[in-house]
Amino acid sequence: MKRRLPVIALLLAAAVAGALAWSAYAPIHPASRDALFDIPKGTWARRMAGEKAEILPDTITLVLGVNDVLLLRNSDTVPQIFGPVLIMPGQDFRLPFEQAGEHPFACTAHASGQMTVVVKPTPPAGWQRLQWRLQTLLAKAPWRD
Repeated sequence: MKRRLPVIALLLAAAVAGALAWSAYAPIHPASRDALFDIPKGTWARRMAGEKAEILPDTITLVLGVNDVLLLRNSDTVPQIFGPVLIMPGQDFRLPFEQAGEHPFACTAHASGQMTVVVKPTPPAGWQRLQWRLQTLLAKAPWRD
């Protein structure tokens, strides 16, 4: 029995090391590259009533090759402006990004009238990809809600 314990521990350590190596070097294949942000019905009415309704974040962060298409859905009953685009009620607007950087936009759905889209480069294989995967996993953890 005493010999089995070190063998089991060694196998477990090898499995963990293998999983970490896979996470660091495996390619990223997202199901969809869309990052959906919905402008809910009643947004404009709430703003006109004086509410400081925070519908969209000040900054949206995207990652090239992972979720590099901003998808805005206007579920409100009035048109909304995002940058130079008028998004009619019930309409979607897709904006793909091909370069990393910071992109400020005028946005009528945002309380300040401004929103910034930060596009980060694809995490390179190795330590940075492993770090990115762990941060993404932790951000989705149920205890963070």
